Amino acid sequence: MYLITNREINTQKKGLDIFGKKPNTNGAQEITLVEVEKRGKTWFSKPVTDKLSAQEVKEFKKKHKIDIDVKADWHGSLKVACKIFETATETKKSILFFVHGYNNDVKDVVKAAWDIEQLYDVIVVPFTWPANGGGAISGAASYLSDKADGRQSASALNRVVGKIQYYHALLTRKGLDGLRQRAAKKYPDNSAAAKEYFTRLQAESCQVKLSLLCHSMGNYVLKHTLMTTDSRTEQLVFDNICLVAADTNNKNHKKWVDKLDVRNRCYIVINENDSALAASRIKPGDEQKARLGHYTRKLNSSNAYYIDFTGADNVGREHTYFKGDSVKNNAELRRVFKKMFTGEAVEGELKYLADKNTYVLVSP
Repeated sequence: MYLITNREINTQKKGLDIFGKKPNTNGAQEITLVEVEKRGKTWFSKPVTDKLSAQEVKEFKKKHKIDIDVKADWHGSLKVACKIFETATETKKSILFFVHGYNNDVKDVVKAAWDIEQLYDVIVVPFTWPANGGGAISGAASYLSDKADGRQSASALNRVVGKIQYYHALLTRKGLDGLRQRAAKKYPDNSAAAKEYFTRLQAESCQVKLSLLCHSMGNYVLKHTLMTTDSRTEQLVFDNICLVAADTNNKNHKKWVDKLDVRNRCYIVINENDSALAASRIKPGDEQKARLGHYTRKLNSSNAYYIDFTGADNVGREHTYFKGDSVKNNAELRRVFKKMFTGEAVEGELKYLADKNTYVLVSP
């Protein structure tokens, strides 16, 4: 598994201990790509920082049919992007980028990513930011510290989204150009028909789908990427954006959610009984008002589909109800999340409540 992080990295340590609790010493905007592997009970971590040789670059250019300058400097991120994209293509799996929430150390993040991969048959690439909180029992000070780290980490996440966009375009451009040529050849005198045919060819070609899952305070980090001068999250990068149990204000969420661009859907997922968000609301802080992930009023973004899982079987007061017993014991809930995380639309299979502007599970 590959992790992207803006945490400080200490290569003198081993395993998951190389990840620090503070932002990168070169600044919170600095990102590092790290390969993480578990052998038996032992974790191994290796930062991907090597510069690629000219021969390696030539091989990647030929194998993946990408238009790059082999004389330019290329680093491990190109190699990893090619590897992940190749795996996704061969296994027909979607890629899910995952931004975790408050009070998560790297071991928590890796375990969550592993669970998501096993549950939904996707390739998970986590972005982990300094959110270690204060341990199992944490108070207002550690919560506010994580919020501050979240704001600082927004520029790093923005850079990550930019790189995702760049490599996805690089690795799919050749194939899309070929589909455009086929469409133009079939309908040389009808641009509308050619465009429609190209869209159909694109859907049938099983292009790798990219989706984004932001959980809890990870949504707060995403929100702050939209406040940067060059926001990449306003651009078309992901098929679905899934904002689950969002620990950010419900008030005025329309202003930033409306800026998100997606190929398919932006979903906001709510549980009114979410105990973690209830606790979050009573902590002091910057306008600590009703949280987007547990409030079913003022749901007014025209860009979002609001999914309310309050009262669904086995959801209860859970905060991470996309994994664990909630989905293991509720096949319908798991099926809906699987479609969300693989770039598909789900609202057509749910019941719409016009008075609340929410979609809910239909009882069997």
